[in-house]
Amino acid sequence: MLRATDLVFAHKGQDAPYHFSLEARPGEVTAISGASGSGKSTLLDLLAGFLTPTSGRLDLDGADLLPLPPETRPVSLLLQADNLFEHLSARDNVELGLPKGTPRAERREKVAAALADMGLAGFDDKPASTLSGGQKQRVALARTLLRNRPILLLDEPFSALDDETRQAMRSLIGALCAAQNWHTILVSHHADDIAALATRHYRLENGRLAAAQN
Repeated sequence: MLRATDLVFAHKGQDAPYHFSLEARPGEVTAISGASGSGKSTLLDLLAGFLTPTSGRLDLDGADLLPLPPETRPVSLLLQADNLFEHLSARDNVELGLPKGTPRAERREKVAAALADMGLAGFDDKPASTLSGGQKQRVALARTLLRNRPILLLDEPFSALDDETRQAMRSLIGALCAAQNWHTILVSHHADDIAALATRHYRLENGRLAAAQN
């Protein structure tokens, strides 16, 4: 179980601090919705370690995560922006999700399979700079999923995708989350994404997460 207990944080100049408390179970998707500027990205940054709360607790199966810097937290994060290296190929961008020291043949096999899962078979050598916005987002998603860490944070992961691809990616992520027992937190404005994926749903209002809707 991933559990955040009254994580308190305020940006400079912010009058009232955020207070975040939530639970996310393994193998399930927990959705976070709320108006723009309500603090959804701040919550993800706290979970990932990019921001430090002034108080509160964050633990995974009882282990305290707050002392860990972002690079050592058991977290994969996919942002709304794809964050690819434009000069690298799709293959090279996806390979960045694999652990250092992974044998070359295994890297090639896993990357090719991940790109195929995203509907991008044969795109291995294409520079990121030549891809469409939707293709870039799928490459970034493939890289994120290959990290295979216990906590998966998704910030509007389908925003650049057309409806058909969006449905396919939702199905793929749902199946992987269940199979890998990831603790997945999905931030989305789209009710269809939440309805299709989420087991638990929090709404962020007035700096706090509303009671979960099961």
